[in-house]
Amino acid sequence: MSLKQKMKNLVQMLNREVPTETLVKRGLKVGRDFNRQQGCFIDPTHCYLIEIGNDVTMSIRVTLMAHDASTKKLTGYTRLGRIRIGNHVFLGANVTVLPGVTIGDGAVIGAGSVVTHDVPAGTVAVGVPARVIGTTQELKERAEAEMAQGGVFDKFYRMGAGLTAEKREELLRATDGKTAYID
Repeated sequence: MSLKQKMKNLVQMLNREVPTETLVKRGLKVGRDFNRQQGCFIDPTHCYLIEIGNDVTMSIRVTLMAHDASTKKLTGYTRLGRIRIGNHVFLGANVTVLPGVTIGDGAVIGAGSVVTHDVPAGTVAVGVPARVIGTTQELKERAEAEMAQGGVFDKFYRMGAGLTAEKREELLRATDGKTAYID
């Protein structure tokens, strides 16, 4: 294990997150190029019911819950369900995925959504509960049209890549009343 990975695991444990490596040992299935950002919660007691495909990004504070204990007091039993996340999926900040859900390849789930039902491949779903609002192709076309209007910046406009006061001001001007894009 690399020093970088050891440090990431330590930070996760300090934040009371169970490291991905530990969850995999417990049965979580994870594909290549999995990007789990800060504060994500993957059900540690039922992680063996969760499958995550290749090239999946979970933005900050995503929750994957393969069990639902709301039925415990009523029936004496906790509801369980598999969670399957396909390849090339993006889960926005604060998304919650509940038991029994499959998210198809190439789907995008918008920030703050609660996914209670399956999401088809190649679609964008948002809301509480999440519902499909379009295709990822439509999302791409809208983004490309905005990018053609300007406001596209390279990686040197990021905090960790030498963001100067001048570049920060340029970004502030570019995002006054509209959005911009960064590499």
